[in-house]
Amino acid sequence: MTIHDLPPPNTTRWVVRRKAQVVFGVQAGLLSLEDACRRYNLTSEEFASWERLIERHGIRGLRVTRLKEYRKSEGQAG
Repeated sequence: MTIHDLPPPNTTRWVVRRKAQVVFGVQAGLLSLEDACRRYNLTSEEFASWERLIERHGIRGLRVTRLKEYRKSEGQAG
């Protein structure tokens, strides 16, 4: 993966693949968390949520349609 594999800086439609590319790009050291947040106009909390969803549910966890389901299951686990 290279910096050229990342979504363009003007991305506004965040599909699963693009979110995953940004998370993996930061994890691979292609750009820092601060650079990613600045480049994509993200908050660190938003990025952290993407990272958590991948860790807990895999890339499919990034699907917006699954968020309610995952949040419900996590709330019941506690």
